[in-house]
Amino acid sequence: MNHEIKTILEDVRDGRLTVEEAGLKLKLEPFEELGYAKVDLHRKLRQGAAEVIYGEGKTARQIIGIISAMKENGQSLVLVTRLSPEKAQLVQEVHDLRYDEAARMGIAGEMPEADGNGTVVVATGGTSDIPVAEEAALTAEALGNRVERLYDVGVAGLHRLLSHLDTVMSANVIVCIAGMEGALPSVIGGLADCPVIAVPTSVGYGASFGGITALLSMLNSCASGISVVNIDNGFGAGYLASMINHQECRK
Repeated sequence: MNHEIKTILEDVRDGRLTVEEAGLKLKLEPFEELGYAKVDLHRKLRQGAAEVIYGEGKTARQIIGIISAMKENGQSLVLVTRLSPEKAQLVQEVHDLRYDEAARMGIAGEMPEADGNGTVVVATGGTSDIPVAEEAALTAEALGNRVERLYDVGVAGLHRLLSHLDTVMSANVIVCIAGMEGALPSVIGGLADCPVIAVPTSVGYGASFGGITALLSMLNSCASGISVVNIDNGFGAGYLASMINHQECRK
């Protein structure tokens, strides 16, 4: 059952909400029409996580309007991905927005307490992969996960990874980010007993083809338990990691 709906039903059962108040929460307008955007107000109710703003291609004015609509409808935390420093500065004139330059993300509101089942480990092949990794890590933290970062542990110096085997083997889910030939997820996938989400990055010289080489390597991995998201898609990886880390056991 969806976590948000379950919470509403439990609040009714325990007397924190009346039946009428619960009905109102479920009947509220599912989206708000802004002309340039239809803000999805029911996404958290349907999926357990609120809508996230993709900043690239949007003007600062549009981002400001969408954040305003979300805040006015009770969303306590708003994430903006792929946000440039210039747009972030304009948004900060209207909203209390924390900008993370490495991740290119804006965060409006307070980060929640971690309530996931375990730890999400975010690992990178190299330092150049950190921007994508930070997008994944901040996304997972914003969705209520404890995150441990394990950066620059690529296969060119395998001893760096092997010195952190306790971290790898105790993780509940691992986001593994690499460019170049994209070999790191196969190595980690052969060591870990948890799901591994592989993220190819566009880091590399000419024959990396903007991340396609890493993508194909990850798709062809011989290690079991690996899923692959799109090139440079740290947000998608962090979101999926959160879903796995919040999965309830079903009998």
